[in-house]
Amino acid sequence: MSWNPALDPGCPDEIGVDAIETLIIPRARDIGGFEVRRALPAPKRQMVGPFIFFDQAGPAEFLTGHGIDVRPHPHIGLGTVTYLYQGDFHHRDSLGTDQVIRPGALNWMVAGKGVTHSERTSSKGRSGPHSLFGIQTWMALPEDREDMDPLFEHHGKDSLPEIDTDGVRAKLILGNAYGECGPATLFSETFYLDVILEPGARFPLPDDHEDRGIYVSQGCVNVAGQEFVAGRMMVFRPGDRITVAAGPEGARLMALGGATLNGPRYVWWNFVASSKDRIEHAKAEWQAANWGAGQFDLPPDDRDEYIPLPER
Repeated sequence: MSWNPALDPGCPDEIGVDAIETLIIPRARDIGGFEVRRALPAPKRQMVGPFIFFDQAGPAEFLTGHGIDVRPHPHIGLGTVTYLYQGDFHHRDSLGTDQVIRPGALNWMVAGKGVTHSERTSSKGRSGPHSLFGIQTWMALPEDREDMDPLFEHHGKDSLPEIDTDGVRAKLILGNAYGECGPATLFSETFYLDVILEPGARFPLPDDHEDRGIYVSQGCVNVAGQEFVAGRMMVFRPGDRITVAAGPEGARLMALGGATLNGPRYVWWNFVASSKDRIEHAKAEWQAANWGAGQFDLPPDDRDEYIPLPER
C-alpha cells in the first residue's frame, strides 16, 4: 500500500460544479432478458483517456442451463477489458486461448490487426441458478499499434494490486495509480480501478493523469454537493483535485482515464480505427469469411457459428 486518503482527503463539497466536464447517463438495452448499459461512446464524449467503450453488463439472474452466448465476432484496433463482479465468462479466441474468467480477475485481449473471440457462460456456471454482473470496456490503441499482432493476457485476482485503508478498498485493474502498477501489457498511459467505499468514505482520484472519470455501479456518491446514483458516469475537468464521497449505504465505482490519444477514432460495430479505410477493409474481410487465409480466423474450439456482418 502506497497511498492513504486520510493524509489529504480534500472535501467533495469544495469542488466546483464545473469540475464535472461531462455527465453521462448510459443508454440501456435489453438483449433477450439481459440488460446492458452503455456509457461510452456518448453523444458529448467519445473517450476518457484511451477508453472508447464502456458497458455495464447486468446484474442478471439465470436459471439452470441458461446463460450468455456471445458467438464468435471480430475486433480490430482496440483492447478489450473484461472484469466481473459476479458470474463467469468462458473466453475463446482465434489465438487459441481458452480461459474462464471469474470475479476479480482480468481478461485483457488486444485485437491489433484482427482477432475473433466468443464469450459464453461456462458449463459449470450453467449447472445451477446463477447471476452475472460486470463491466466490459474497449481501449483504443495508439496509431502505431493498430496493426500489431493480437495478444491475450489473463491476470488472476491475486495478481492485481490492492489498496485497503480507511473505508476504501481499491483494486488496480490496469495501468498506474498511487505508486502501484498493474501487470497487464499496455501501450498508452492509463489507469483503471475497481473501488468499494464504505458509507461516508472519501476517495481522491489520481491527479497525475490527464483524463479522469468515474462510473457508479452500485450505491451513490457525492461530488460538488450533488448526489449521483448508480448508472452515472462523470468525466472531470483536467487538473482539478477531485475527491468523491460515498453515500449512506456506501458505493462501488470504476475509476478510469489516462492520456488522450492523438485524435478521435472511427467506430463501426466491433471495429475501432484511426482511418475509415481500415474499417472498410475489416468489413470486407469478415464478410468474405475466408477463415485462416484472410484477416480473420475463428476460435479453434468454437467454429460452428459466428455473428454475421451487420447490414448497416
